[in-house]
Amino acid sequence: MDMNIATAFPDTSESAADKARLLQRSASNGTAGVTEKQRLQAKKVSQDFEALFVGMMMKSMRATVGKDKLTGGGHGEDVYRSMLDQAYADASVKGGGGLGIARIIEKDIIRQESRKVAPQVDTKE
Repeated sequence: MDMNIATAFPDTSESAADKARLLQRSASNGTAGVTEKQRLQAKKVSQDFEALFVGMMMKSMRATVGKDKLTGGGHGEDVYRSMLDQAYADASVKGGGGLGIARIIEKDIIRQESRKVAPQVDTKE
């Protein structure tokens, strides 16, 4: 009985393993096809959004607290208080942490950008 069974073994050379590791890293990061500039823009936009969200949340929280009778209140105090709240929000987000919304948005933006494929032009007409 003559059995000629062709068995296909995977390529175990060093270059194939390196390519597999590189593909796995790029797939797990979700950053394949995204430039460093796009990553930085995604990070900035996501942090700005979270800072705006935290600032609006602080503004709503301030509205539930009574007016300060020590300083007399007024329009000037309201303006500076809102600026202080926004500075707190910016510092909390950019200083490391915040609520964690920025990281989620950044990952989603990068994932969406990495899926974009350049439109192909049909040259046959």
